[in-house]
Amino acid sequence: MSINRNFENSRFLYLLSVLLLIFSCSEKKNAVKKKTEKPCVTILIQPFKDINENTVAKVTEGIKKVYPNVKVLEAINFPANTYYKERNRYRADSIIKLLSKETKEGFVTIGLTTKDISATRGKIKDFGIMGLGYTPGKACVASNFRLSRENRDEQFFKIAIHELGHTQGLPHCPEKMCFMRDAEGKNPTNEETGFCKKCKTFLINKNWKFSSI
Repeated sequence: MSINRNFENSRFLYLLSVLLLIFSCSEKKNAVKKKTEKPCVTILIQPFKDINENTVAKVTEGIKKVYPNVKVLEAINFPANTYYKERNRYRADSIIKLLSKETKEGFVTIGLTTKDISATRGKIKDFGIMGLGYTPGKACVASNFRLSRENRDEQFFKIAIHELGHTQGLPHCPEKMCFMRDAEGKNPTNEETGFCKKCKTFLINKNWKFSSI
């Protein structure tokens, strides 16, 4: 009888130690996960005063349907020192530099304007563009100056989300229906339907919390 009791006690202690070991490992994994998990990125929409509130609202609505963590800032004056007199345009890289200075860690800023913006492309010093975002970067800019009159607000949102994708490290995508396709000097936004699976997975790994998967 004593031998059986000792055996049962030993088995109980063994099972208890195994359970404690499993619980301890689980707690350590959770602690590591909590320690390494970064907060999701917050998109800051920075309108310049040249753009109307209705357009900003529609672009914001479009972005929120894809990615909900968005905050709209108060409109600010357009930076006059970005003006390129020779072509009557505004330098996108200078606008991004301005916005980046005000963008803190964990945020990314998209500037919205109606101005004609430009950037250097290859041997062309001043190439007119719809938007610009560095890969990666803290800020980007989008303009509706070169967009079609028809469906302009939807196109504008797609330009904005494209540039935001660049700031997270996404390159251009070969998928024709993806937000990240290369415009190649044209305006293919009406063909775009969303981020392709590969681009979306990339952004999820960057801790983007999408409205729907």
